[in-house]
Amino acid sequence: MANYRRGRVNEEIARELARILRDIKDPRVATSFISVTSVDCTADLRFAKIYYSAMGGKDGAAGVEKGLKSAAGYIRRELALSLDLRQTPELRFIRDDSIEHGAHIAELLRSVEADLRDDPEEASGEETDAASAAGPEEGEKDGE
Repeated sequence: MANYRRGRVNEEIARELARILRDIKDPRVATSFISVTSVDCTADLRFAKIYYSAMGGKDGAAGVEKGLKSAAGYIRRELALSLDLRQTPELRFIRDDSIEHGAHIAELLRSVEADLRDDPEEASGEETDAASAAGPEEGEKDGE
């Protein structure tokens, strides 16, 4: 039952963080698109790891991380005002590169698909060469 509550608290913190991050005036945070990918609170709800993904921004990933760390006190206070928790968790921001990694894989797949569209004979020729190199199938004999 405690895990169920902790899961609901994680979701609520993520929802509130998305709202709070839009109101931060720090240029390192305001100029980049930050999305909260997940939140993981400890069992006693004293600490929370905030996994985020950032796109764009003037200072890059290091600037966004410094901006979030400097605004952590403000973010925690805003969370305390909006959430009805006995104790507001201490926030630790951790960069999550899974979205960028997924975009990179999608780009690789698109380039492979474009290569296959450009050279369809080459792709089908490779398949027939591989089949002939494997030799006769089990049902076939040399004399037949």
